[in-house]
Amino acid sequence: MREVIALVTVDGEYVGSLGPFTVESRWWALVDDVTAHLDEVLGVPTSVLRLVEGIGEYTAGGQVTYQVEAYGAPDRSALVTEPAHAFPDTPLRLPWAKPGGPAALLAWAEEHVTRTGEARQKKTWNLSCVYRLETDAGRVWVKELPPFFAAEPTALRLVAEQDPTLVPEVIASAPLRVLMADAPGTPCWPLEPERLRSVVPRLVAVQAALAGEKHPAMPEVPIWSPEVEGSRERAEALLATGLPLTLLHGDFHPGNWQSDGTTTQVIDWADAHWGHPALDAARLWTFIGPDERPLLAEVWTAAWRERVPDSDPAAALELAIPLVHVFNAFRYREFLANIEESEQVYHSGDPEEEIRKAQAALV
Repeated sequence: MREVIALVTVDGEYVGSLGPFTVESRWWALVDDVTAHLDEVLGVPTSVLRLVEGIGEYTAGGQVTYQVEAYGAPDRSALVTEPAHAFPDTPLRLPWAKPGGPAALLAWAEEHVTRTGEARQKKTWNLSCVYRLETDAGRVWVKELPPFFAAEPTALRLVAEQDPTLVPEVIASAPLRVLMADAPGTPCWPLEPERLRSVVPRLVAVQAALAGEKHPAMPEVPIWSPEVEGSRERAEALLATGLPLTLLHGDFHPGNWQSDGTTTQVIDWADAHWGHPALDAARLWTFIGPDERPLLAEVWTAAWRERVPDSDPAAALELAIPLVHVFNAFRYREFLANIEESEQVYHSGDPEEEIRKAQAALV
C-alpha cells in the first residue's frame, strides 16, 4: 500500500490538495488506483502529471505527493487550499508531465481509434505515460516516450515484419508516441519452462533475420567502461564469438512477456537498441533463479547455433553476463541526465549499483 497526497491543478493553476489517502498498489509509477479515487472524490476526470516528492523504499510504499490535473470544475469542498503550491516549469520536464500533456496524448490516440469506454491512465513517470483505452477496435494502449526511448515504435515494426505474433500490433505511431493493440494476459511470473522454451527461440529467430546493417533509428549503447577493469577486453572477446549485431530488446525478462496461456508477446521495447544478442540473454539471466539458468543457456545457445553454426553462443553468454550491468549503468546515467530533479529518485544510485555488480562479476 502507499499513502498519497494530490496537489490538484486546473488549467495549470493550483486549486488545492487532497489527502493523504491510501491506495492498494505500492509502486509509485502505477497510478490507475490513484486517479480512480480522485475521480470519485472530485467528481471530474483526473490525470497524474508527475511525482513531486516520494518517501519510501525502492520507489514503493511510503508516502508520495503528485501533481494532478483535473478536467472540469472539481468538488472544492474536498480540497485544502493552504498552503499554496506553485509548479514552475523546468527544461527537463516531459510533455506528459505538464498541464495539457495527458489530454494531448489521448487526443492523438483518438485520431486513430474511436473510444467506446473509459480511458484509464495506468502508469506515469519519467520513462513513459501509458493509458488503456476501450475502443471500437477493442482494448488498446497508448504510450508516450522520452527522447532517449524514441526507437520503440520502430523496433515494434521491425519485429512485427519478422514475427507479427511476438509483439502487439502497432495501430499508429508518431515521434515519441505509439498506439498498440492489447497484449492479452499477464506478465510471465513465475517463469515456466515451456514459456522460456517458446519465447527465447522466437526472439533469436527475429534477431537473426534482422542482423546486418544497423537500422538508422536504433541507438548503440557502450558495453564496456573504464570504471570496470577488464570490461573492454571482455567486450572485444564477446564481439569475436561469431554472433552478429542486431536489434536488442534491452530489458528482456518475464515481466515484459505477456501471456494469456495461448499467446505470448514481448512488450515494452523502449530500451531497444543495436548490439550483441547475448546481452538480451544476459539480462534475462539476471532476472531468473539459479535453477532456471541452465535451461536458458541450453535453449538460447541451441537457437543461435542453428542459425550461425560457426559461432560460440555459450562463450558469448558467459562473457555478456558482467557486461549487461555496464549497459545498465550507461542507461541509468542517461535517464538521470535527462529527467527533472523530483523524478530522479526513481533511478538514484542505480548506475553505481550496476557498476558494482559488473566489477563483482569480473572478479
